[in-house]
Amino acid sequence: MKKITVAIDGHSSCGKSTMAKELARRVGYIYVDTGAMYRSVTLYALRRQLFQPDGSINTPELQAQMPQIDIAFRLNAETGRPDTYLNGECVEQEIRSLEVSSHVSPIAALPFVREALVARQQLMGQGGGVVMDGRDIGTVVFPHAELKIFVTASAEVRAQRRYDELQQKGMPADYADILKNVQERDYIDSHREVSPLRQAPDALLLDNSHMTIDQQNEWLMEQFLKALSVEG
Repeated sequence: MKKITVAIDGHSSCGKSTMAKELARRVGYIYVDTGAMYRSVTLYALRRQLFQPDGSINTPELQAQMPQIDIAFRLNAETGRPDTYLNGECVEQEIRSLEVSSHVSPIAALPFVREALVARQQLMGQGGGVVMDGRDIGTVVFPHAELKIFVTASAEVRAQRRYDELQQKGMPADYADILKNVQERDYIDSHREVSPLRQAPDALLLDNSHMTIDQQNEWLMEQFLKALSVEG
């Protein structure tokens, strides 16, 4: 049976990755978290002081160093899901911090960063059998994906989810700061010049504000099986 490409786009902290990881696990597909890739570049830039005191980015230096940034995904035997590695170091925890979250949108808006990472994403997804989530998967990375989903939820619900996630990991979290970050990222992601966040015309819309994780996983599996049957 033909393996299809599943593209899941949507706002920050709306549960895209949770859905995508679970679907990939259940159907035996490769999962690629493109958000983790942009977060990894952001972490790299933070570690090398490429953010100026005024918040701007030393773009010439970051562009020069892009070829040195290696991002890979390796399966975690304990969780059964992939962890993100930056230049050989597992950074799965570090890239989820609020510091990285508050700096990732301007990094993701840089054309040379998007060009480099989109090329890597397209290589990863050659031949189908992949579930990929991000902001521009169905519009830019895989515009011909057989199944496209656009996920959203209210900013308040997403901020609460992010807060709960950080609390569970024992990481510092302030709900008001997280809500502000979610709203700012929504604006930046939707208004950037290169690959702005938008729903592809042929994407299915899912508002999961009032859905449990199990409910959204079952809904996604139903859409996957429908798309698979169409492709034959």
